[in-house]
Amino acid sequence: MKKKRVIIMGAAGRDFHNFNTYFRDNNEYEVVAFTATQIPDIEGRMYPAAIAGPNYPEGIPIYPESDLDELINKYDIDQVVFAYSDVSHEYVMHKASQVLAAGADFRLMGPKNTMIKSKAKVIAVTAVRTGSGKSQTTRYVASLLTQMGKKVAIIRHPMPYGKLEEQLAMRFGSYEDLDKFDCTIEEREEFEPHIDNGMVVFAGVDYGVILKRAEEEADVILWDGGNNDLSFYNTDLHIVVVDPHRAGHETTFHPGETNLRMADIAIINKVDSADPLEVEQVKKSILDVNPRARIIMANSPISVDKPEEIAGKKVLVIEDGPTLTHGDMAYGAGVIAAEKLGAVELIDPRPYAVGSIKDTFAKYGHLSKLLPAMGYGKTQIEELEKTINASPAELVIIGTPIDLRRIMKLEKPALRVRYDLEELGDKPLAKILAEL
Repeated sequence: MKKKRVIIMGAAGRDFHNFNTYFRDNNEYEVVAFTATQIPDIEGRMYPAAIAGPNYPEGIPIYPESDLDELINKYDIDQVVFAYSDVSHEYVMHKASQVLAAGADFRLMGPKNTMIKSKAKVIAVTAVRTGSGKSQTTRYVASLLTQMGKKVAIIRHPMPYGKLEEQLAMRFGSYEDLDKFDCTIEEREEFEPHIDNGMVVFAGVDYGVILKRAEEEADVILWDGGNNDLSFYNTDLHIVVVDPHRAGHETTFHPGETNLRMADIAIINKVDSADPLEVEQVKKSILDVNPRARIIMANSPISVDKPEEIAGKKVLVIEDGPTLTHGDMAYGAGVIAAEKLGAVELIDPRPYAVGSIKDTFAKYGHLSKLLPAMGYGKTQIEELEKTINASPAELVIIGTPIDLRRIMKLEKPALRVRYDLEELGDKPLAKILAEL
């Protein structure tokens, strides 16, 4: 029987996972190519033969998504699998229309064919949008579990932006491990806070191999999701984080709505800084689409190193990159802290942006008086450093999950802003975990 010819559309994460779990050893299909988007400079690579398996002795090429129509026609493609996250339902259907018009079938893959079963307990933390507060929720859950005496391994959604064959299954237990694998800012933002809390984090490319290694060290696997993607593992408890600062997005973005519909617990985060009417709107959405989910309300309290130094200053605020870009947020914890603590001006960094940082502002027009911490490679980190140092700011407010001063030289004084999860009410999460 002729194999069905497939292209997988992705962003160096879900696409590789879908291939590994469903297509790699499936003789009914031939994956001809991956396409890549969202992340700068991840196309033009090969998915290595060493990971792709015996059916793909030459590996699989990765093209820019802009080549999709041409690829469908050139290789007589039967199916195109959409495999990336944090995009609107409308966006997904535009891509579907493009694929159908080119003559191929359009496919979304669900849990049955892509989730892996673990021999350990699995707790998943996902979200309806990137920037909702997954990481702080994961840290909070990890703390509760370790207080119960559990051995916890955190498995983080993939961010393999370098040499894929060297990133098959990585273990991060120290800052030296971050340097060893030449981690980007985006990776460090996710790994460092866990390491600071004494936790071990696993990530990479092949999440079957990663799971086996994590199971050797832990009796609880804690899935720390990326963007608003689905868990890669079958879950014993599924927690979804919902953001009232983007009320309505919980049912209009893919696959965040799927997470909401699947969740056992829905945490409405950032209640302390959100409009109460939007909090109620989000609560109603949860009850409408998943009335069985337990709703937990939570604050996202912000702390600053030396808050008294902000008042009266012209400040440059740096926030988490993905939250601002494909997460569509126009502010974050750094902006909230600056405004609350009396900064006299939030510097517009756009006139001082260079290279790819300038391109980022051109692409995401909703950004103005803050700087996204883009750092997907050495060159981009250098461009971010130049942009910061060229600004006329009297003080830099670092609202990212890591201290950027560790990986770049800032010529201006800087303060860190941190944020955590704070359950409201009778704090039921510990009891729920204990019952599990």
